[in-house]
Order: sequence, then structure tokens, then C-alpha cells
Amino acid sequence: MKTSLTLFFILFLTLSFGQNKIVWHDNLEKALAISKKEKKPIMMFFTGSDWCGWCIRLQKEVFFKEEFKKWAKENVVLLELDFPRRKALAPEIKEQNMKLQSQFGIRGYPTVWFVSPDEDAQGNLQWVKRGRTGYVAGGPGTWISNANTLLGAK
Repeated sequence: MKTSLTLFFILFLTLSFGQNKIVWHDNLEKALAISKKEKKPIMMFFTGSDWCGWCIRLQKEVFFKEEFKKWAKENVVLLELDFPRRKALAPEIKEQNMKLQSQFGIRGYPTVWFVSPDEDAQGNLQWVKRGRTGYVAGGPGTWISNANTLLGAK
């Protein structure tokens, strides 16, 4: 009995760590630091996580799939900018999200912006907007193909 529990535990750990793990940041400063260090664009996902049906569908059909996770790890830094109705956000995250929503003119969800951070001559943050998308039917392959087009990838 003890041996089978040990084997089950080892199998569980192997499967858990064998999957593509991705990190969705909610803090712009952290995402910026990683973007600059890894020289990757930021994928800003504007969502209403607990009420927006199309946002939930995009996550289920694309973002939760292994194909997307692998692509995201290699190509972008993920930043979730949430506008929930039933859960509370930390005040600084809520303020950050509102500011970015205004800067990017977000009028509907889900909206995904691909951006690269840059600095002007005075050292102020500027965004190089590489493209915008949202829900795209067809699963992860179709969504990734569209994202690669926006990012200028081959």
C-alpha cells in the first residue's frame, strides 16, 4: 500500500511539473521588467474575468490550451488587466487597470493588445503598439496565427 501511494505521488509530481506553466502577471511594473530583460512584447489581456462570456470562452478555447501556453512562453509576457464585477482587486491594481484601459481606448472585452515598451528622449515610457485582437474563433492555432501576424512573426 505504501509503495503504491509513493508511486502515485511521484506520478502526480511528474505530470504536474511536465506541463507548460505560464504566468499571467497583474502588475505592469513586473511585466515591464520581464519584457525588457527577455526582449519580448507584452500581451495585454483586458478582461471581465467573472462576467464576460467572450473572455471566458477565449480562455477556455485558447489560453488554457497547451499549444497557446507553449507559444506564449516563447513569444510574449502575459499581463491580465481585469475588470471584475464580483471580486475585489487591490486598489493599486484597479487604478493601474483603469489607467491602461483609458490609454488604450478599451471599449469592449476581451481586447488583447500586443505592445513593446520604449522610452522617449526624456526617459518616459512610450508604447509601440504592434496590434490588437480579441476573441477569434478556431481554437489556439487560428488565434496564434493571427497573433503572429500582428507581431510580424513568420
